[in-house]
Amino acid sequence: MNARPPLLRVGPYQVDPPVVLAPMAGITNVAFRQLCRQYGAGLYVCEMVTTRALVERDPMTMHMITFSADEHPRSLQLYGVDPVTMDKAVRMIVDEDLADHIDMNFGCPVPKVTRKGGGAALPYKRRLFGDIVRAAVRAAEPAGIPVTVKFRIGIDEDHLTYLDAGRIAEAEGASWVALHGRTAAQRYSGQADWSAIARLKEAVRTIPVLGNGDIFSADDALRMMAETGCDGIVVGRGCLGRPWLFRDLAAAFAGEPIPAGPSLGGVAAVLHQHAELLIDHLGPDKGIRDLRKHMAWYLRGFPVGGDLRRSFAMVSSLAELEDLLAQLPPEVPFPEDAEGPRGRQGSPAKVSLPQGWLDDPEDASVPLGAELMHSGG
Repeated sequence: MNARPPLLRVGPYQVDPPVVLAPMAGITNVAFRQLCRQYGAGLYVCEMVTTRALVERDPMTMHMITFSADEHPRSLQLYGVDPVTMDKAVRMIVDEDLADHIDMNFGCPVPKVTRKGGGAALPYKRRLFGDIVRAAVRAAEPAGIPVTVKFRIGIDEDHLTYLDAGRIAEAEGASWVALHGRTAAQRYSGQADWSAIARLKEAVRTIPVLGNGDIFSADDALRMMAETGCDGIVVGRGCLGRPWLFRDLAAAFAGEPIPAGPSLGGVAAVLHQHAELLIDHLGPDKGIRDLRKHMAWYLRGFPVGGDLRRSFAMVSSLAELEDLLAQLPPEVPFPEDAEGPRGRQGSPAKVSLPQGWLDDPEDASVPLGAELMHSGG
């Protein structure tokens, strides 16, 4: 099946295939992006940083926005709730040449974010949402930096915001919009509602619409494009422990056969490379500790004993990792059990919101105390 989609662009940059790595807190650092990028072209977004932390030059945040020398375009996701701080942050990015593309986060469902009116709660306040998008687009415009906007269906089934958010972002000059087909109340549970992506595509006519949610294979991506008419896809949890998913997606969009998954020896080689990249970025101790969260994803479905799995989850040095990898039988083929959903799913929950948040969707005042200092979600 040749499913070559229309060309997707963001500002001056071609995104081919039309695939975006979603920013994921604690995951999409420069090491993981580099690993994913080697499997195919597309756009790979840095983990989220907050406008306040960027403007105040928080050391952790400044390190988080590291890009490799050959990473282009450099894609940075911003979280903000105040148009003034958003303007300052984007002007800083422009003045100091920190990124080539800015994505805006209005989809985070984490309670510490929504209870202050941020993330997936914010598009309910239509005027404030528009003010924030406008501030970013205008500040980025002189440098030709495109600004895109990512959001969810709404707060919950009774407070859907995505159609208004799409139209407002379009009117304020966003280069594209991306919709995660879940409400904030769903978090990552249940199934993503792809029909909402189709409805957003009908409502937003002049800029691309990207779909996000439950892309765990190349077939899922082709099906989403066919069912919704969206212009591109955003992949998050589907690539956890499986950066070669981008190779599969590139093949699918080119109408080529999808390659078989790697053997256990191939997975071990990827895991080792991931470790080396994390050590380069974070140092030997912190880099290996950071790798631990990826172990279960990489080894999923393979016949690896419980004791060995526990050793991988507690690994503390590159030498120890190499010893453990040497114990894996390299010829074991990629198992069917490794396919399907991965990463956090959890269960639905009532969304934490500021007092009186739902009273007036036209209220443009900035929520009190919502400017987070902590980047990364």
